[in-house]
Amino acid sequence: MADIPEDDLEETRAALAPTLEATAAILPWVAKPKALRFEAKLNERWIAAGKRLAKTWSERHNAGSDDIRPAIFNVYSIALETTDGDCLRLGEALASAADRLEEAAPGARLIAALSGAIECLNEPEGLEHEAFAERARHFAGRLEATAKAGENTDRSTVLDHLFVNEAREAIELMQEALAVLPPDAYALTTESLKLEIWGVMHLARRIAEAVSRNAADLDSTDCRRELEALLKMLTETIATVEA
Repeated sequence: MADIPEDDLEETRAALAPTLEATAAILPWVAKPKALRFEAKLNERWIAAGKRLAKTWSERHNAGSDDIRPAIFNVYSIALETTDGDCLRLGEALASAADRLEEAAPGARLIAALSGAIECLNEPEGLEHEAFAERARHFAGRLEATAKAGENTDRSTVLDHLFVNEAREAIELMQEALAVLPPDAYALTTESLKLEIWGVMHLARRIAEAVSRNAADLDSTDCRRELEALLKMLTETIATVEA
């Protein structure tokens, strides 16, 4: 192999120098782990509190709602410890929503806003999630808006009616999918996921989860009873939107 002239080597080194310098400059940042914004133990408690609230919220139709308020205030107490503005705002909005949740008939918008906020709390990275601050502000704003609106003053009856019609159509399709032999798992899952809006997100996801969990035995009596009960509960919940 012929030797490369020294002049060519020098030109190559000169051309690569800026790239090599830039690479050397960023390497320490690439190797350096991301600094934690919150104390690790505090974040662990936050994650545990969020999971507890999410579980309590998703099971409220079966186990009752008595445990929701304590679970919310458990999150709020940890939010106070963080001394973080976004965290505090979300905690305060949740606490306020907990008070309104005890009304005789909490509105669909409040239920929907709480469902979204609780989903936000159930992230595996907790306070360290890269989008946590943005999400906290968003869901706190939604909860605050339901309080300012007094629930019913800004409700659109047209939108409510459209939602109910679409939801009922999805339920009919799910009932048909459950009636065939064997049940149509794809249709059940697809139609349930279409309803992951408003205050029926929790029920829609429970239906999708039940289909996934019983995928190998959808035609069993126990599975059918579970899905029929969930569809009945979903129908009754949707009926309250236009009530």
